[in-house]
Amino acid sequence: DALPPLTGPTIVCLQAGNVDTGACDPIAAICAQAHDAGAWVHVDGAFGLWLAAAPERAPLVHGVADADSWATDAHKWLNVPYDSGLVICRQPEHVRAALSVNAAYLGQQGARGEPYQYTPEMSRRARGVEVWAALRSLGRAGVADLIERSCQHAARFAAGLRAAGYQVLNDVVSNQVLVSFGDADTTRRVIAAVQADGTCWCGGTVWQGQAAMRISIASWATTEADVARSLAAILRSAAEA
Repeated sequence: DALPPLTGPTIVCLQAGNVDTGACDPIAAICAQAHDAGAWVHVDGAFGLWLAAAPERAPLVHGVADADSWATDAHKWLNVPYDSGLVICRQPEHVRAALSVNAAYLGQQGARGEPYQYTPEMSRRARGVEVWAALRSLGRAGVADLIERSCQHAARFAAGLRAAGYQVLNDVVSNQVLVSFGDADTTRRVIAAVQADGTCWCGGTVWQGQAAMRISIASWATTEADVARSLAAILRSAAEA
């Protein structure tokens, strides 16, 4: 309902996984409306696009296949080294037209093109090897398990914080939790205390005008015991703030 009228050349950018809340736009519905108006739909799925790999979470990004282009990071939820960004485009010739650079010394360009014509750099490290290795090692089931476990860990954090009387600001649908410990100053003191404690690391943010602690779970190594230990440290810091 909030989508404005689409007139003229338009790019509609959707979120698959808000950086604070983990929420996703209603991708299928917006794609249909945007395409009816001749618009291009791009999905920013820096971490949230990986929800599509987990059967229990895939409905959050329903319709993502209808988009014209997608972007995601393998160095977030897939846990490969920084920096490994991925762009996927329904019509690859558009990527080549936007990024290709030619010069006489580069020789003749074939119809298919060369790999350097699809990225901003001509010389770069072999980022794809690490992504391939992670996907080959985990397999479809392993990636799904990584995503689902992270989401379940987030739900455990949220349940523990609510049980202690603190306000969880978002609907915890994926791997992000926002929590307020009262007023902005108190919340910031808790964040500073948690960071100083060192059991875990949580950053601060502002959500709809309210200061919050942001808990983001994406590491393959995080266990239920880690969540329990971290939750105890957060509650201890909150009690002392």
